[in-house]
Amino acid sequence: MAGGKHGKLQPVDLSHHINAKSKARHPSPLKDIIRFMGQEGMISLAGGLPHPSLFPLERAKFDVLSPSALNSSHTEGGRAAGLSTLDLGRGDSSNGLDLTRFLQYGSGCGDREVIELATELTERVHSPPAAYECLLHPGNTNAWSKVVGLLCEDNDYVVVDEFTYPSAQALWIPVGIRAAPVQADADGLSATGLRDLLENWDESGRGARRPRVIYLVSVGSNPTGISISNRRRKDIYDVCVQFDLIIVEDDPYYFLQYPPYTPAPDRAAPQTQTTTEFLSALTPSFTSIDSQGRVIRLESFSKTVFPGLRLGYFIANPVFTERLLRATEVETQDPAGLSQAFVLALFQQWGMDGYFTWLQNLQCQYRQRRDWLLDAFHEHFAVVPASESPVPSSQGLVVCIPGKAGGTALRPVFRFVEPGAGMFVWSTFLFEDVRRFQQIKQSASQEDPEQAFAQELWMAMADDLVLLTPGSYYHPWQGADMVTTKARGAAPDSAHFRFSFASPTEEQIHEGVRRMRKVIERYWGAEAADF
Repeated sequence: MAGGKHGKLQPVDLSHHINAKSKARHPSPLKDIIRFMGQEGMISLAGGLPHPSLFPLERAKFDVLSPSALNSSHTEGGRAAGLSTLDLGRGDSSNGLDLTRFLQYGSGCGDREVIELATELTERVHSPPAAYECLLHPGNTNAWSKVVGLLCEDNDYVVVDEFTYPSAQALWIPVGIRAAPVQADADGLSATGLRDLLENWDESGRGARRPRVIYLVSVGSNPTGISISNRRRKDIYDVCVQFDLIIVEDDPYYFLQYPPYTPAPDRAAPQTQTTTEFLSALTPSFTSIDSQGRVIRLESFSKTVFPGLRLGYFIANPVFTERLLRATEVETQDPAGLSQAFVLALFQQWGMDGYFTWLQNLQCQYRQRRDWLLDAFHEHFAVVPASESPVPSSQGLVVCIPGKAGGTALRPVFRFVEPGAGMFVWSTFLFEDVRRFQQIKQSASQEDPEQAFAQELWMAMADDLVLLTPGSYYHPWQGADMVTTKARGAAPDSAHFRFSFASPTEEQIHEGVRRMRKVIERYWGAEAADF
């Protein structure tokens, strides 16, 4: 593990947040053996490490793009121009990076040079005010699992956004942990709502202590696409200090931040920025304002390099990284050695500024995809500001179709807030004026008409070969008795769907929205038939 630069603030004592299971963890004695084996002149008859000469991998070569390749349309023989090779060998053929050290068992915290790289990235991007350490992990999903194992007792509550990434919840549902959701607006999770939740927490009524952990995907949230504004972050952090919460900042979309959408005719080409300009334009992270060491940040290369790399790192208070390391030693060991070697060689090839050039071009690519989806909405629907729509109390934009033939009125279909980051548009479909929904609602057999109609609508779109993600996947788990729309206190006569613009081509996006419009016409159209 490695720390930040000198002059950092000393974190406050947060050791009381470590749960009973994590406190009971002992260092792995096998890691002590590895440490002694590294001493010069040591003859080890102790370790059970396979001998490196018996590994079948002698050399690894990777052809990689240049940092600016995404900004180029030139190809050679069907391959992008400007390819270079990362050539990793063993021993004398190592070209400066000996592959042998990445093929053996490690210490648990990760390769020293990769940790130093993570620390340099942390300083360049976030410059945390409090002392911290970096610790490698095999991706944010596993990292979050380790954090739950560090901080949460069985039957605890975790504060989350009102719509939350499902895998983050699935791992703790079996041990009785539940979500304490807080509503959000266009600026992200409400600091006022968070304060109200904590101030009015009823331990006897809830059957659990007041939450001590808040989990946030704070930039380009999955699923909502919303980023927490700078002012809101400061307010949330102050509430967390007052009520002694640990902030877990899961931030895989941090570098995918975009300017506001501009319609195609008025859209200017993105301008190349210096590294300083690029980084200064990003919303500051919770880590960058963490003066007490109460933020555990989960960093990942999945969205910036590729998901199969399965490599990321914690940025956290040393009191937490020490316990996380104990868990790593016996649960996952190091992340894959080849992944660590690849990342280190890539940065040696690109340089730190080359990586930021790559990120800037990656940001432009996903911004373009975001714009394609919003272009398609405007092409196939009437998209109007909420204040000018049939539902003026809504936030953001409302997507409508014409009302009765010959009339000027619009019928609202769904509303959304324009995403300023990430890969998703989160939509709220409005069912009140849909005849089929009213039929389901009037049926005595339907306990949750909103979800019943949402499922029917989803299947109708799937039958027409366009697929959205049902919003029900992202409902915070508050217990088996809190799953219906009414029980959760959710807005009636509506349901949510998530659009992803990450993978489809421009043509696929426009065709997908066109197909969706056909389904919408069958249910919302002025001539919609009885079912």
